[in-house]
Amino acid sequence: MLSHFVIGAASGLYIGDLLFYAISFIILIALVKHFAWGPVTKMMDERANKISGDLDYAEKSRNEATELAAKRQAELDKSQTEATGIVTTARQNGEKQRQTIMDQAQTDAATLKANAQKDIVQERADALKSAQNDVAALSIEIASKIIQKELNATDQKALIDSYIEGLGKQNGAR
Repeated sequence: MLSHFVIGAASGLYIGDLLFYAISFIILIALVKHFAWGPVTKMMDERANKISGDLDYAEKSRNEATELAAKRQAELDKSQTEATGIVTTARQNGEKQRQTIMDQAQTDAATLKANAQKDIVQERADALKSAQNDVAALSIEIASKIIQKELNATDQKALIDSYIEGLGKQNGAR
């Protein structure tokens, strides 16, 4: 009897309950779609767009970093080339200055040597002239002591000068 009661109750209540549950489920789905599905979908779309934007930004940043690294490397290469050029120019200028200084020093040395030769010749001539005067004075003094009388200084000096010139010509011929 119990089984009949369950079947009888199930057939009458079961369809009504089923209809109630179906309508409630449809209303619940409509409410979820209206109140929850839209915001959840919107939130998921926003999240997908944000992730896509972040990926695009990361790709853009990576490309910019690559370009910046390439520019820095190019600038570094350019700087190294300029530095090499500056060093080369400085070496060339240094070599030119060294050569100029060497040429000037050689010119100065030649000038000093020529001036020294002129000074030596002049000093020699002056010394010879002084020696002639000293020899003449000494000869006059010796001659006056020998002769015990004063000779005419002009005549004696002329005699000694001619004698010294004769000696100078003999020394020059040797």
